[in-house]
Amino acid sequence: MEKTRVGFIGVGIMGKPMAGHLLRAGYPLTVYNRTRSKAEELGREGASVADSPAQVAAASDVTITIVSDTPDVAEVVAGPKGIIEGIQPGSLVVDMSTVSPEGERRLDEKLREKGCQLVDAPVSGGDVGARNATLAIMVGGDRASFDRVLPILKVMGKTITYCGPVGSGQLTKLCNQILVSVNLLAVSEALVFARKNGLDPLTMVEAISGGAAGSWQLLNLGPKIAKRDFAPGFMVDLMQKDLRLVLETATANPTPLPATALVQQLFKSTQIQGLGREGTQALAKALEALAGI
Repeated sequence: MEKTRVGFIGVGIMGKPMAGHLLRAGYPLTVYNRTRSKAEELGREGASVADSPAQVAAASDVTITIVSDTPDVAEVVAGPKGIIEGIQPGSLVVDMSTVSPEGERRLDEKLREKGCQLVDAPVSGGDVGARNATLAIMVGGDRASFDRVLPILKVMGKTITYCGPVGSGQLTKLCNQILVSVNLLAVSEALVFARKNGLDPLTMVEAISGGAAGSWQLLNLGPKIAKRDFAPGFMVDLMQKDLRLVLETATANPTPLPATALVQQLFKSTQIQGLGREGTQALAKALEALAGI
């Protein structure tokens, strides 16, 4: 049986390894990136390189997008030379960006006018999960569409969950970002406390990571903070975009989120220091500044 033709738009830190997994799994792959040189790297591995999102969609049964923010997805899908200009009836768009749930619903409506549908499938696991194909993928959309793209998603992720109609994947991802950011604040506080009281931070992380306080953030970012490694797996600027979406959604459906609001303000202080392109573990620097470290 012939493999589904897949398009991939956005081959940056996350998208490039994800697209690479699809290529190695034997999917006919067409790729596009605003910076063409990034797409050409996959071209050398056997992907076709397109000149526009419309061209990707015209060559694909399923077109995957992973870009930075809601306006970027809207541009890629419905802008000039966007997916909507090239997509064929019966095709699917799978948006793996983290964007506005309402924005996804609007794009789904536009695609349905073309006889197509959108599946929102944001991911968690950072660049490590993308490289290792162990991402958690949260999916919203028509159930039949979910079943259709599931084999493709399994190539890129380990935990794939159907969350409900279009927008549900994004809402679930925003829950994820609440947990990730607030947990990272706790990790940062614990490390500052350890340093102020003469503990070796790496020893502290090793001692507690296997117990009730253990978490992905502690195990993966705790040692990076201790070693002063602030290279981005996921940038502060992108986390701030996600927290903005959380707080906007919480305002639209009144929900008090005091801890999320606090961590968003602390991340803002790192941006003011010019650290927006560092990894989210740079949150620790905001706490260190408060502690006089």
